Amino acid sequence: MEIKSILEQLKLGGKKADVYLASLELGSATVIEIAKKAGIKRTTCYDILLDLEKESLISETVKGKKRLFIGEDPENIQKRLKEREVLFSEILPQLKSIYNIKGLRPKIRFYEGKEGLKEVYSDTLKYKGEILGFISDAVVHVLGNEWAEKYLKMRVKNRIPIRAIYPATEYFLKDFTPHDQQQLRISKIIDQKKYPFSIEINIYGFQKVALMSAKEETGIIIEGKEIYNTLKLIFELLWNILPEK
Repeated sequence: MEIKSILEQLKLGGKKADVYLASLELGSATVIEIAKKAGIKRTTCYDILLDLEKESLISETVKGKKRLFIGEDPENIQKRLKEREVLFSEILPQLKSIYNIKGLRPKIRFYEGKEGLKEVYSDTLKYKGEILGFISDAVVHVLGNEWAEKYLKMRVKNRIPIRAIYPATEYFLKDFTPHDQQQLRISKIIDQKKYPFSIEINIYGFQKVALMSAKEETGIIIEGKEIYNTLKLIFELLWNILPEK
């Protein structure tokens, strides 16, 4: 990575990085010289130099009537990071205890729009193991056949099997059911008129449940043990009741 890119990640980006790098190159220099080297205004440069001085990255001295600024040893950045790490390690036990209490609650993330829906579906492909799904073909009408085929290919490529319960729509009967084996899917079909699913529910990964409403272009990912276990039991109950295809 480039120096400036890394400095930016260390909260030393933009003009601040330009001023610090210019000071290092010049050794000791006036505000005007540093500003010229960094390509910024003198007043802006002066303010940044004062900020860097507070962070021990710049020091200053006087030579005759000139006020000179000096870029400090880059190891000071590393030293500052180590000091912050020590400080953080002191409060880490308290933070973890707070996190563990919060961790008992399910984590919920919301997604909107077509791109949001795609993100939810992509998340289901990040984990090995079986997906349990209540499936709707509404997503195909919203995101398109091309996207649907790409998603199916990625799932098969990642060797992720699925057990799916879905209504007997024309699309499913024509394009889904005949390809179950090659698409790593076991299907059970329900009456379309009685149970016209309009959303999808995927139970997958490590205690994750995804709900996708294609018509409303809204997706939700819930990560929580109790919700995951309960919906998984509901799926298994229905799966065992439904007849084989």
